[in-house]
Amino acid sequence: MRVNPVLSGLGTYPFVRLDEAKRDATARGIDLIDFGIGEPREETPAFIRQALAASLEPLSTYPKAEGLPELRRAIAAWAQRRFGAELDPDTEVVPTLGSKEAVFHLAQVAGGEAVAVTTPGYPVPDRGARFAGREVVELELTAANGLVPDLGALDPALLDRLGILWLNYPNNPTGATIALAQLEQAAALARRHDFLLACDEAYSELWFAGDAPASGLQLADRTNVVVLNTLSKRSSMPGYRSGFVAGDPQAIALLKKYRPNVGVAPQEFVQRASVAAWGDEAHVEEVRERYRAKRDVLLPALEAAGFTLAGGPATFFLWMAAPAGEDDEACALRLLDRGVVCAPGSYFGTGGAGHVRFALVPPVERCAEAAARLS
Repeated sequence: MRVNPVLSGLGTYPFVRLDEAKRDATARGIDLIDFGIGEPREETPAFIRQALAASLEPLSTYPKAEGLPELRRAIAAWAQRRFGAELDPDTEVVPTLGSKEAVFHLAQVAGGEAVAVTTPGYPVPDRGARFAGREVVELELTAANGLVPDLGALDPALLDRLGILWLNYPNNPTGATIALAQLEQAAALARRHDFLLACDEAYSELWFAGDAPASGLQLADRTNVVVLNTLSKRSSMPGYRSGFVAGDPQAIALLKKYRPNVGVAPQEFVQRASVAAWGDEAHVEEVRERYRAKRDVLLPALEAAGFTLAGGPATFFLWMAAPAGEDDEACALRLLDRGVVCAPGSYFGTGGAGHVRFALVPPVERCAEAAARLS
């Protein structure tokens, strides 16, 4: 059969290659401590599971694309408490099936010829843009610029062609954060050149130094701006697939028009459990402290083993420069043979070469065991 050339040209998804290497190591009898995939393994809090169970109804109907009103209100209330943002739940919020599908689909909604993504970066904005037939423009993140793209250096002609500029802060894979002033600069460019500024803030609730990370929801003018977030990390709910897009009412209206065509509305029982999750902060503080404990165990061992912290103080990732300029894939394979799994930085684009990423998802006891293996 004929194959979409975008799909055939993508090659193997990077983490599929990592899974193959792990299967080979397991077959050789190696006990793996897996910091490779950024999938939370914390137990979903009991009150959220109870809310899910209580929401199961004898009659199951299709969920509506715009989401339950009570969930939209809960998200708007959380945004007001957390960021001081006033959102109209009817016109500025739409629940999503996690945030990954919304990241992928956004290029189907926005116009323009090109989509700008950062490198190193989460690969889904790039792939969603390619499937939508858009040109992908990579913006390199460098230490010299604080792992934030140099927006002032962008060609105005490029900005006029953009449909979306993606910013992901706190950043996957680097853990870097962005200042509110930099978000304001990006939003001003979006209004001036009429593209959509999309802020992926999946890790907004995980930080370990300084003030809480800035959010696009804090912008006084959110014209041409949307923010995406999810319960996967803050509430340890990756399997529930529950997130949202919020911001510019025109963008939200376009998403509501598009989304019934692709059938990605979250199940209503998940939405009702999500209401409970967005309404509580105590469990989020506990999650943050557990990740802090893991970081405190693993980071000193990595530094003692010759790695250098090259990222920022947020997310549950450690972005490390490989020892003595070692190739990142070779470094990851060397550690794999010792039972410590990490992701090569090149999996996140050309800007990640020479680095490796550790996702702090194993239990703290296993993090301590990995630290011992590294030493």
